[in-house]
Amino acid sequence: MYFRWMAEERPGPVWRESLDRFWPAYRSWFLGEGDAARPDLETCRAELVRHMPEVVSLWERLVDLADGDGTVARMLSLVDPAPYVTGCSQGVRMGRRPVLVRNYDYRPDACEGVFLLSRWHDTKVLAATDCLWGALDGINEHGLCVALSFGGSRVVGRGFGIPLILRYILEFCRTVREASAVLRRVPCHMAYNVSLLDAGGEYAVAYLHPGRGVRVSKEQVSTNHQKPVEWKEYTEATHSRERRMFLEEQVERKQSVGRFIERFLEPPLYATGHDRGYGTLYTVAYTPHDLSATFLWPHHRVQQSIGEFAESELRLSYSSA
Repeated sequence: MYFRWMAEERPGPVWRESLDRFWPAYRSWFLGEGDAARPDLETCRAELVRHMPEVVSLWERLVDLADGDGTVARMLSLVDPAPYVTGCSQGVRMGRRPVLVRNYDYRPDACEGVFLLSRWHDTKVLAATDCLWGALDGINEHGLCVALSFGGSRVVGRGFGIPLILRYILEFCRTVREASAVLRRVPCHMAYNVSLLDAGGEYAVAYLHPGRGVRVSKEQVSTNHQKPVEWKEYTEATHSRERRMFLEEQVERKQSVGRFIERFLEPPLYATGHDRGYGTLYTVAYTPHDLSATFLWPHHRVQQSIGEFAESELRLSYSSA
């Protein structure tokens, strides 16, 4: 798959290129349960206005770039989207320069692989895009870092897809406290564990569950389950508990930041089950101190920051074990 680091201050040709490239796959996902299973356009607009009114004008701009396509508009709203399951391991390493590190585990054919530097509102954001304008993880110019991991539940409720909620946080929040308030306020349709770190050294993991609400805990690690473990088969298949125990040991160890980051490229954190849908596609370390993002693979490294960003491309192949 290709990874691309791209910059576009406002949505334009770069965003439209992503739409043209990824829309066939997103259309199949969005309509996979039938058109009637997804909300109509009026409902989508109403929910955006109700919960995240600040992004409505941006959503309308994207729809215009998509030639006013109503199906695109509904998908982009991420209101009650089709369910999907990812992996992921995340850890915050405290110290003089705290860092949020995460592995994104998923299928290579279902990841955009786009890391976009933008300024869609009044804040510069560097984020891994998903659902064309959402975020899997990222950092903004205020030093707020976020990353998601699946929460290990098959329960699907009413609410937004988590990538749009993370985008909203990166666009409009500066601190962990502000981000936590958004996660408590905006409903999410599935269970997720969201890791947070800000420039002031505050950190947290927010546990979202459509049946149990939101619990924000001052924790440094998260993988793919919550308490109590709800989907035992998935938790065991992805070694979620083993990965969490390993991460807890790492945050307690007296080791350099570099060594802590390298642990994510090793078992049990680095996953090779790409054909089963949860192989590690990339590792990224976000550092609020210098607004940087270091993207890593076993044999590649790409250094970027909000202040010094260079467009580039990387092609990788994955094998499963």
